[in-house]
Amino acid sequence: MASRTRRHGPATPARGGSQRRRLPMRLLLPMLLLVALVAMLMLRGYVHSEILADHRVQPEAATDKVPEKILDGGPVIDTRSGRTTSLKVPDHHIVLTFDDGPDPTWTPKVLDVLKKHHAHAVFFVTGTMTSQHPDLVKRIVDEGNEVGLHTFDHPDLSYQSKSRIDWELSQNQLALAGAAGIRSSIFRPPYSSFADAMDNKSWPVTQYIGTKGYLTVVNNTDSEDWQKPGVDKIIKNATPHGGKGAVVLMHDSGGDRHQTVQALDKFLPEMQRKGYQFDNLTEALDAPSALTKVTGVNLWKGKAWIFLVQASDDITGAMVVALAVVGSTVIGRFVLMLLLSGIHARRVRRKGFRWGPPVTEPVSVLVPAYNEAKCIENTVRSLMASEHPIEVLVIDDGSSDGTARIVEAMGLPNVRVVRQLNAGKPAALNRGLANARHDIIVMMDGDTVFEPATVRELVQPFGDPKVGAVAGNAKVGNRDSLIGAWQHIEYVMGFNLDRRMYDIMRCMPTIPGAVGAFRRSALERVGGMSDDTLAEDTDITMAMHRDGWRVVYAEKARAWTEAPETVQQLWSQRYRWSYGTMQAIWKHRRAIVEKGPSGRFGRVGLPMVALFMVVAPLLAPLIDIFLLYGVVFGPTQKTIVAWLGVLAVQAVCAAYAFRLDRERMTHLISLPLQQILYRQLMYVVLLQSWITALTGGRLRWQKLRRTGVVEAPGGPVPSHRTRSSDRRPVA
Repeated sequence: MASRTRRHGPATPARGGSQRRRLPMRLLLPMLLLVALVAMLMLRGYVHSEILADHRVQPEAATDKVPEKILDGGPVIDTRSGRTTSLKVPDHHIVLTFDDGPDPTWTPKVLDVLKKHHAHAVFFVTGTMTSQHPDLVKRIVDEGNEVGLHTFDHPDLSYQSKSRIDWELSQNQLALAGAAGIRSSIFRPPYSSFADAMDNKSWPVTQYIGTKGYLTVVNNTDSEDWQKPGVDKIIKNATPHGGKGAVVLMHDSGGDRHQTVQALDKFLPEMQRKGYQFDNLTEALDAPSALTKVTGVNLWKGKAWIFLVQASDDITGAMVVALAVVGSTVIGRFVLMLLLSGIHARRVRRKGFRWGPPVTEPVSVLVPAYNEAKCIENTVRSLMASEHPIEVLVIDDGSSDGTARIVEAMGLPNVRVVRQLNAGKPAALNRGLANARHDIIVMMDGDTVFEPATVRELVQPFGDPKVGAVAGNAKVGNRDSLIGAWQHIEYVMGFNLDRRMYDIMRCMPTIPGAVGAFRRSALERVGGMSDDTLAEDTDITMAMHRDGWRVVYAEKARAWTEAPETVQQLWSQRYRWSYGTMQAIWKHRRAIVEKGPSGRFGRVGLPMVALFMVVAPLLAPLIDIFLLYGVVFGPTQKTIVAWLGVLAVQAVCAAYAFRLDRERMTHLISLPLQQILYRQLMYVVLLQSWITALTGGRLRWQKLRRTGVVEAPGGPVPSHRTRSSDRRPVA
């Protein structure tokens, strides 16, 4: 977005109440939306957290506190109501158990094989996988199988607190309730194996689990399918000896399980021929079902959880698409900027380049001023050093701080003061236009200073009769603060590099209010400055394009302006800029379907402006959101490398822009911090502008507080600085 100025005049209250009441809500809505998006992304990242291989993550402990009857007992351990017993599966019964699912690829294949051979099994599901694939859990239950808890995200509970254990169980049950409307009373600890592997770390967990009403199920036959040893080896490992019953451990998730599926398809009929039955756990133990229906509030809590998880997946998917769009857009814009700005620089800097015959006739410089007592003297004195003949019109727009009196007291030749009641900046410029004596009109702000050559360089393009307006090179004068340095980078890279690109493409969207020039005839043909939008500079520039005039960029016409020095002032300024740009795009929308120069601008310029100045900046923070996602949930190293790559591309563009503008590279030191902090502020501002536009709100103009410290480098030094005691309001 190009550099713009504030509008003069008193604030216009927002519709439906004062702006003071509405503004906090408008600030709150973008923040809430951003927080909601981040929360959804974090939810997805948590639910999609990686499940580790099925082995202990800590060394085993001693076993002296574990009862012998547990160590020597069966794979089903009952510690409910103070019991310390274990159960074995009857002979010729096999309870197949599948851990870590459900998996969208392998669980359906396992279920197909079970159904094919009329067998049942127990699926110990994690809450994360259940939340992602609720339909599979429902299918498991509908086809007569049992499900058991395997915690929410698969930690080793031997090293967790009781509160963490409670949370793992409750979240696992919540996911089951939402997926299939059931809860389960059987549980398998992650990283468990045989009963005789119980130790002093895992036994207290088993006891505690029993107090919550769960049977703990380990196994006594391990297929070791997670090692992918081959189909025959899996079958051999899973086969119990001597007709004994067994709880067989298999997996339907956690990687490629094609060997498991193939082994199962051979194992089931082979063992059935030997007289084995494949039952659920409770069927094998001749006990009541482990599954009970969930109703009421708990059921709706579960459904709400599943909805949120599914929504987070959908939103994340949309964000990925948006990220691809913004990534392509950003890269495309960088390529265009580097290519076209280089072409522009070579064209205007080649030896002997001229726009046309030299422009030497006097021009009128319009300086609209509203309460600019701190800056106006610097502004006017900088114009007096101009190398080009000028007349200066200071249009005092109802100032109350003595701005007009200060100019009149200077007693400078060719400087006139035009007073009017406060009517706003467009009205002030039109008033100046009506009083101007010359055919070329230069416009600047009351807080801006020109270099001696600025006016001369600014008007030379009018040697080409097709040129109707010229954009100058606006510079940040107060760049010593961090916020000032960030805006300096933005002006050089984001504004001036863009102007070079738009000049070549003949669709420059904005003549900056700080430094611009117009043909008087061109201004009169489009009706002068309009107050239809809050971005009168963008509005008039688009009107120029539609009227068939060429708008160009004069890189040597430098103007030094005072940028906002606080976040609040910056917010206020950029909020108006972005909202005004949206208004201007909407006002000139008919250009898209018109013919001639207007249609060309409408089908080239308007989409470019909308894409690069409204849509892309709105989506740009996705890069940082996904950076946060990748750092938290991995792969951290690749994420950081990717972000550094994006930053490097931006740094190259910024360095190139600084080289073209002959700026010192030292200010680029703050570029990484600008990308992390400043861009987010601009994003929220743009989002707030969208909300204001969509809700039909009205935006007030607030005058930025100026300090009057900006002077043109090497330019004239004012003979004196006006003291604050001299700036009394006009009576």
